[in-house]
Amino acid sequence: MRTYGELFRTPEFTPLFLSSGASVTAQTVSGLALGTLIYTATGSPLLSALAMFGPALVQVVGATTLLSAADRLPPRAAMTGMALAFAAGTGLQAVPGMPVWASFAVLLVLGLVSSPGGGVRYGLLNEILSKDGYLLGRSVLNMSTGMTQIAGFAVGGVLVATLSPRGTLVVAALLYLVAAGTARFGLSRRAPRAQGRLSVGETWRTNRRLWADRPRRTLYLALWLPNGLVVGCESLFVSYTPDHAGLLLACAALGMLVGDVLLGRFVPAHRRVRLGVPLLLLLASPYLVFVARPAIQLAAVLVAVSAVGYGASLVQQEKLMRLTPEKLSGQALGLHTAGMLTMQGVAAAAAGSVAQFTSPATAIVVMAAASIIITFALAPGLRAARLAISAPSTPQRDRNSAGAQ
Repeated sequence: MRTYGELFRTPEFTPLFLSSGASVTAQTVSGLALGTLIYTATGSPLLSALAMFGPALVQVVGATTLLSAADRLPPRAAMTGMALAFAAGTGLQAVPGMPVWASFAVLLVLGLVSSPGGGVRYGLLNEILSKDGYLLGRSVLNMSTGMTQIAGFAVGGVLVATLSPRGTLVVAALLYLVAAGTARFGLSRRAPRAQGRLSVGETWRTNRRLWADRPRRTLYLALWLPNGLVVGCESLFVSYTPDHAGLLLACAALGMLVGDVLLGRFVPAHRRVRLGVPLLLLLASPYLVFVARPAIQLAAVLVAVSAVGYGASLVQQEKLMRLTPEKLSGQALGLHTAGMLTMQGVAAAAAGSVAQFTSPATAIVVMAAASIIITFALAPGLRAARLAISAPSTPQRDRNSAGAQ
């Protein structure tokens, strides 16, 4: 599968694309609205950053308890149910007089509910598409995320100014209802990919199996740590420049879109496989310039250039799927998503804490420098993972590691 036309002619890809797009738009609009609401109420960079990215912290709880659901729930029902839960929770946050602590309580519940979501969605994508079509399909979903975030942050900024943050949260709740309806009536009924009941024990057993293989473990760390720290930089945009945060977030989405188009459509596989580390370095390096507190025009360009580096995730995910048995693909991708979101929440908390005692610009530089250091530390292991993929004994090694569990 090499063209977008072939992709969209694949049954069920279009409703999955539309449902995901509606959910991302709702998440984008609600995150900006809630971050603005919390910052206005408290004046705290830490709480503002946590309002936008903090719910991801609870993903670590879901990753250790609920992640087996990614392969053991019917995909259509799971996607519909999670979108309805987010519609209800976002609507609740729009209630006038909602205390700050109550808003965070709702966010944490929604974060727990969503923890199997990435595994359900991308496991279904892996099921719908052929093996050679996964990267193109994932890049298109990422492109959709970039485009909807660009539109969502732009429209969200207008809505916050015209409707108020609470009114914007109501709009986001309606978008989640659209996502639920699209999943329910656009996707076909499918059986779960794996048999057995949902359990904490099964989640742990499969996570151990996935984590036991060293090349896979290195790929997970590369998917979680460097870009999570850069999201910590982005979580400070509201406190760095309250009047232009939407612009910077839209530029980040634009850069991510460009990276996904280039990696998914134009870079051949034999070149793409070597770009993981360079893209991770590109992701963090532009933020070092924030030590000089650049004007908003330069800051916007730096953010857009940096976000092209998010394409590294596509490279690492493609490698991860080649090292993972198909029946575990949902939980493998769910573990990636849960770990990535958890790290984003940790990084947002860390960045907000540093900014609380120094300044947003200083905290941005600190997080970027940490991302670069970790990327260099992971580079040898990523080269070894690339060699493991090309080794003909890879599937046998995975079976052996599974049996050891």
